[in-house]
Amino acid sequence: MSHAQPALSFVIPLYYSAATIRPLVKEIEMLPIVGGHEIVLVNDGSRDETSAVCRELVGEARVPIVFINHARNFGEHNAVLTGYRHARGAHIVNLDDDGQNPPAEAVRLWEHAKRSELDVVYGHYEQKEHSLFRNFGSWFTNRLTDYVLDKPKGFYLSSFRCVSAFAAREVGAHDGPFPYIDGLLLQVTQSIGSLEVQHRAREAGQSGYTLRRLLRLWASTFVNFSVMPLRIATLLGLLMAAAGLAGLAAIFYLRYIDHGPAYGWGSLMGALLVFSGTQLVMLGLIGEYIGRMFLTINRRPQSVVRDVERGG
Repeated sequence: MSHAQPALSFVIPLYYSAATIRPLVKEIEMLPIVGGHEIVLVNDGSRDETSAVCRELVGEARVPIVFINHARNFGEHNAVLTGYRHARGAHIVNLDDDGQNPPAEAVRLWEHAKRSELDVVYGHYEQKEHSLFRNFGSWFTNRLTDYVLDKPKGFYLSSFRCVSAFAAREVGAHDGPFPYIDGLLLQVTQSIGSLEVQHRAREAGQSGYTLRRLLRLWASTFVNFSVMPLRIATLLGLLMAAAGLAGLAAIFYLRYIDHGPAYGWGSLMGALLVFSGTQLVMLGLIGEYIGRMFLTINRRPQSVVRDVERGG
């Protein structure tokens, strides 16, 4: 196998991809890439036949191919970082395993990145072929990042992106257990752009993004790359304290002019629940920060590679 640096690496995180990965790899193999290309497959703890199919592809490959097997499921962003660390290309495109990101569109991202000399180019979809739930999750994540990350407001972030080897190397140096790739990329460079690309319907199976995974992604976005939640909690606490002081002042005034209302158990418990609930939210938020710091300090692994196979 040649050790020359290929022009482009395709990094594909896999999760229960046995039915979709073969046609995708075969389509990538046929692409005419000036300077050559390679494929990096990262199996993120799939328990179906994904590993067996990938090993067959390694033996059949017509281009350099790397198959990396995670010891368990760590998440899509962790798997992409593993792929970045094993990719050798001058540019790296990561795309989904379900065939919804056409490889030809990945080539367009790469050409736009070279032509514009950008470190990162995101694919922007004119029409997405996801479910309503997944589309809402993507929309909400992008609105959230408008306020949390250092990016142009309204700029669309997607998992279909082309990055330079420089950006991939800097992002791959991050070893925290809760990575969010777009946040890391925006900390590394502001040389970013976007390109409208096509989005195909899913060829088989269903999306692995459940509500739990989306909540985890939102938590990583909010907590790992911003102290804004703590500032919001502080502001909320100040507002609640100010409301309490204003209420006390009103009560004293009404009592002074002998027009004070008779407060009962219900109003007292209502006020107690409001203040107690606010305090618990603040404590939970602070606890989330402390918990993530604890796991990071104790070196919770971002990923564990069981084995690596090469072919092509």
